Amino acid sequence: MKLSEFDYCLPKEYIAQEPLIPRDECRLLILSRKDMRLRECVFKHIIHFLQEGDLLVLNDTRVLPARLVARRSTGGRLEILLLRQIEPALWEALISPGRKARVGEDILFAEGRLHAEILERTPEGGRLIKFSQPNIQRLIHKYGKMPLPHYIKKELKIPDYYQTVYAKQEGAIASPTAGLHFTRTLLRRLASIGVEIIYITLHCGLATFRPVKSIDIREHRMPTEYFQINPRAARKINKARVAGRRIVAVGTTVARAIETASYEEADNIYLVRAQEGYTNLYICPGYRFRIVNALLTNFHLPRSTNLILVSAFAGIDFIRSAYKYAIEKRFRFYSFGDAMLIQ
Repeated sequence: MKLSEFDYCLPKEYIAQEPLIPRDECRLLILSRKDMRLRECVFKHIIHFLQEGDLLVLNDTRVLPARLVARRSTGGRLEILLLRQIEPALWEALISPGRKARVGEDILFAEGRLHAEILERTPEGGRLIKFSQPNIQRLIHKYGKMPLPHYIKKELKIPDYYQTVYAKQEGAIASPTAGLHFTRTLLRRLASIGVEIIYITLHCGLATFRPVKSIDIREHRMPTEYFQINPRAARKINKARVAGRRIVAVGTTVARAIETASYEEADNIYLVRAQEGYTNLYICPGYRFRIVNALLTNFHLPRSTNLILVSAFAGIDFIRSAYKYAIEKRFRFYSFGDAMLIQ
C-alpha cells in the first residue's frame, strides 16, 4: 500500500494558527459510513449526532511545557524537547541541532540553575540526558514553552489554548487535538441527554508527529507511547459493548489505546482490559476495529499515521472525498482547525 495514496495538497492559509473562541464554534463535518454522505454543522451541534446511551471516551492527558533552551559550554544554543521521564533525573529528549549534541557534554538550563549531561543516542534519533537534580518539574513549568507543532507559527496568547478543558494527567508533548473543541458547557449538555463520558490516558509522544517515510506504509514502525485505562473505564466500556451501545472515540489516541487493550471474550465479542503500559499499535487499512464504533477527529497532515488511521476506519476513498470537500469549502486544518465525526 503506497504512501502516495495518503497525500494531498493544502494551501498554507488553511492551516489554523489559533483556536476559535469559543472552542465549540468551529465547523464539524459529519461522515456517514452507512450512506457515504457528508454533512456539515457547527461543532456544538454535535449534540444532535450523539444520542442517549453513547459512550464518549476522552483522553485526559495534559501537555507538559517540554520545550527548553539550553546552552553549551561554548555558548552555543540548543533546543531541547523532553519526550518522557525514564527515572527521576533521566529523560529522553530530542535535541536540535542534533549534530552539536555530543555524548558526554554538559549543557546548562534555566540561566545556569540546572545542568544536564548528554549520555547516549536513542534508536529513534533522540538522546538520553541526565539532570543534576531529580525533580525538575518546577523549572520546566517556569522556563519551558508549550511544544506547538512546527506548522503553527503564531505564538499563543494563552498557553492553555493547547490543552483540552479536561486535561489532567501531565505527560504529553502534543495535545490530543480532537478534544480541543469541547467546552465544559457542551460536555454538561451531552451528559444531560444521556451521553456517558469517561476518560482514559495516552501521553501523546513521538508517534503523534513522526511522519511515515516508507514507500509501503506497512513498513512503518510506530514509536511507543504510554497509556492507561483504569478499571472503572474498562468496566464502562465493556458494559456498553455488551449492551450494544456505541463507543465514540475522541481522537486517534483514544482509538489506539482502547484497541490496544481489546481482547476476544467469546466468538466475535471483544472487550477491553484495564491496562497500563506502552503501545506502538499502528492502524492502517485492513485493520479490523474491535471496540470503536464512531470516531471524532481533526483534519490531519498528509502522509501521517493519523490520516492512515482514519482511512482505515472510514475507507481511503471516503476520506479522500471528505478532504476534497473540506478544502473546497475552506475548512480550517490541523491542531487548531475544524473537526470531523465519522459514524
